[in-house]
Amino acid sequence: MSNTKVEKKLFHYLSRAARDFDMIQKGDRVMACLSGGKDSFTMVSLLAQLRVESNYNFELFVFTLDQAQPGWDDSKLRAWLEDHRLPYEILRRDTYSIVKEKIPEGKTYCSLCSRLRRGNIYRYAEDNGFNKVALGHHRDDMITTLLMSILYNGQIKSMPPKLLSDDGKHLVIRPLAYCQEADIIEYAKEQAFPIIPCTLCGSQENLVRKKVKTLIDDLAKTNPKIPSNILHALQHIEPSHLMDKRLWDFKNMRPGTGATEEEENIFIDEENN
Repeated sequence: MSNTKVEKKLFHYLSRAARDFDMIQKGDRVMACLSGGKDSFTMVSLLAQLRVESNYNFELFVFTLDQAQPGWDDSKLRAWLEDHRLPYEILRRDTYSIVKEKIPEGKTYCSLCSRLRRGNIYRYAEDNGFNKVALGHHRDDMITTLLMSILYNGQIKSMPPKLLSDDGKHLVIRPLAYCQEADIIEYAKEQAFPIIPCTLCGSQENLVRKKVKTLIDDLAKTNPKIPSNILHALQHIEPSHLMDKRLWDFKNMRPGTGATEEEENIFIDEENN
């Protein structure tokens, strides 16, 4: 059972996300991806609780991809999994060398690294009959990704809590969608997870993601509601107030044929938001 305050809070939000987005059903074979970081350790720990304490009755299997990074040592990770009696496999695939070879020094590794990792994850899930793949992205990852997409790619998109892969073969779930990183950090320290640091993305200090995250953190100092408001915005989209030509035929829009303007105040009330 959940014991500490932060554990209860995180478990509440994970359970709520699982319900809200229908993430897990009875009989599911869930493959939880454990990278060795605080987020994925938290996800695996809470999913293990959910399996015991809920009525979902699903199978939980832990998958770790050893990407052959220098200094990788998973001995403590293995011990943690065995202590918690969680079935697992650690698969070694040297994607590290590919990333270092293909990406020039000073450029960000994340895009290629994540594509190679995702390909190995999907292949393993398909080969072993897992119908759900669980990833450890949390609330702050989702809102940071949204702002990154807007500011640097000119697109409104983020990480959905439940996603069908491009080939239609895999359902990806993000059980930590409602969980705050600050709580995860506290929980990870409390649980003394055997964290394995990343020597690729973790070594790049000037990543755009870090800059955007700092921006959100700075704004939250003056208005603590800002991070939750951004998450709320992802769940309350008003297509009629956007300008995507794929959604509306602006050229042929006439009274009685197009989207209607809702009677609402479109200005932000700074006192109440």
